[in-house]
Amino acid sequence: MADTPSAAQPLTVLEGTSHPLGSTFTGDGVNFAVFSAHATQVQVCIFDEAGTTQIGCVTLPEYTDEIWHGFVPGLQPGARYGLRVHGPYEPEKGHRFNHHKLLLDPYAKAYMGELKWGPEVFGYTVGHADGDLSFDERDSAPFMPKCVVVDSRFEWTQTDALRVPWKETVFYETHVRGFTMKHPQVPEQFRGTFAGMARDEVLAPIRALGVTSVELLPVQMFLNQSSLLEKELTNFWGYDTIGFFALDPRYMDGPHIDEFKHMVDRFHAHGLEVILDVVYNHTPEGNELGPTISFKGIDNASYYRLMPDGDGPGPRYYINDTGTGNTVNLSHPRVLQMVMDSLRYWVTEMRVDGFRFDLATILAREPHGFDEGGGFLKSCRQDPVLSSVKLVAEPWDIGPGGYQVGGFPPGWAEWNDQFRDTVRAYWKGAEGMAGKLAQCLTASGERFNQRGRRPWASVNFISAHDGFTLADTVSYNDKHNEANGEDNRDGHSDNRSWNCGVEGPSDDEAVLALRARQQRNLLATLLLSQGTPMLLAGDEFGRTQQGNNNAYCQDNEISWVDWGTAGNDAGRALAAFSARLLALRRDLPVLRRNRFLAGAFFEDIGAKDSTWYTPAGEEMQAPQWEDPQTRSFALLLDGRAPASAIPVAAHDASVLLVFNAWHDAVPFTLPPPPAGAWTLKVDTADAALGTEDEAVTRDEYLVTGRSVLVFTSQ
Repeated sequence: MADTPSAAQPLTVLEGTSHPLGSTFTGDGVNFAVFSAHATQVQVCIFDEAGTTQIGCVTLPEYTDEIWHGFVPGLQPGARYGLRVHGPYEPEKGHRFNHHKLLLDPYAKAYMGELKWGPEVFGYTVGHADGDLSFDERDSAPFMPKCVVVDSRFEWTQTDALRVPWKETVFYETHVRGFTMKHPQVPEQFRGTFAGMARDEVLAPIRALGVTSVELLPVQMFLNQSSLLEKELTNFWGYDTIGFFALDPRYMDGPHIDEFKHMVDRFHAHGLEVILDVVYNHTPEGNELGPTISFKGIDNASYYRLMPDGDGPGPRYYINDTGTGNTVNLSHPRVLQMVMDSLRYWVTEMRVDGFRFDLATILAREPHGFDEGGGFLKSCRQDPVLSSVKLVAEPWDIGPGGYQVGGFPPGWAEWNDQFRDTVRAYWKGAEGMAGKLAQCLTASGERFNQRGRRPWASVNFISAHDGFTLADTVSYNDKHNEANGEDNRDGHSDNRSWNCGVEGPSDDEAVLALRARQQRNLLATLLLSQGTPMLLAGDEFGRTQQGNNNAYCQDNEISWVDWGTAGNDAGRALAAFSARLLALRRDLPVLRRNRFLAGAFFEDIGAKDSTWYTPAGEEMQAPQWEDPQTRSFALLLDGRAPASAIPVAAHDASVLLVFNAWHDAVPFTLPPPPAGAWTLKVDTADAALGTEDEAVTRDEYLVTGRSVLVFTSQ
């Protein structure tokens, strides 16, 4: 780490350049460039290595195309700095400049220190009779994290991008800290860090499971809300980003971005993609009563969507489509540029393989509403860097027209919460779910089969960070979020879960056996469906969060993956079953076709690509689909049907999937196999978990209540 200038080394500033934005080490100094359309002056303040004492300050001398810029000779990587931005303090006009507040550079590549909450970090005087119209003159620098100039040079060992084909992709969602805090093979000093995630002992089992792409909950710089700290809780998930280019220091041993790069390098060496969960829709600066930390003090009227002038409340107040107090204004070209620059940075400099966008509907919303032709979606579609990586939308928010599952343009994949809700309800035993489940099994073509989109556009999941884990879905009827300090009012109440007869932990062997089978049923439905499956880390061996379905604030054993569960008999058995399902998905191409299967008839093989059967062995008809009591049916995927739009017969194995959510056994008449004989690959009711294939010579098969069977025919 290079030394920062001392007080005895006065800083000089030259003209510099307006591009690139942020702080850029050139080899002989650092260039600073900051966008602000309404500021009157921008200063860069330099601090000592501890980040506590200001040792210099320069005023950026030039203003080009609304960008303030200057060059400081001799400044080295490791320099700590912050911004002071001068301008009008006129909240009623949307301006909240206050040069007494030290601000974070939106383009900073690293930060050090944590925010210390106090009235000093607010631009107005907290408790003043005029509220946010008052002006606070206290210096916030002692309470603020500091930006750090970085040296981006790194020697990669893996030089080629993985680019796992979409149809082969299996996501695995996890949390850097939560995944390794109790990992027995990670040394204590590395637990909870990128260095811990990078260890071979962590990555090899993930790859052996059969997943291809690890989706990490937010790792960009985020803040802890004061309300959580007051309750001795924390923002564990990290959905409150303030630095779109920087890693959160909590996952690092100092402000060295090399630690993250090394982790990505190791992931790639194990054949695993790195997908980042990113939050560009809001910041922790909140509404008009929130703190002044970065955007609000740099150019509030540009960075945020404000209420319009006119009959309404006006730009003193914020549009809140996120539920967090503010909404980032991607309709502004410079704000859109910042988000696009950030995404390209993570791909080109940090070499990640894709993104999952939190509340992505907001990013595509223009002032008139959700717009597929809006600036953000158009920018992503044409960008030569971003169009080559995986882009996944969480396609909803709380704003008008916020639910957009299936509404994103070609090139995007989307979280499909309809899959989760339908599959859970079906296995719970709800009525009228057969037709909806059939749609889920075939990648929800009613939503996604348009404009050349592919089945992979539907990202299917049973559980995610938000909600019950798989084990809790079969162990709890109700949420148990008391530890969150909100009297169990937070989190969803409609979980489509069933406790199998006992709420929470149980020693009843019959209950435990049923829960184990239900977990196998849910996993089989997920991993054998068309589309892109996503596993929540730990679901493969029965991880629990003790019934908490909103563990966003629990940086403790509620959220940390319990590797002891993975090592017990039940955990090992479920993990083996999960790996077997993923191996079947990999080995049987008909389970991951790159075109929608809609029952098309092909004359050259004399059969359909997909056929639905009743337990009597007859093709399903409308009355059976419409019967609310229908809980048992089968799906035949014919491996001879063309694998693509090219009308050439394939030579893949055929698969028969049998689903029985009825509580009792149902005799099934098996349809004739397309070739050879049927071989039983999986029976979720089998105590041995179907580890041995079984040739089936009889036409009728007794299917145990609440079970899934998988047959193949070569």
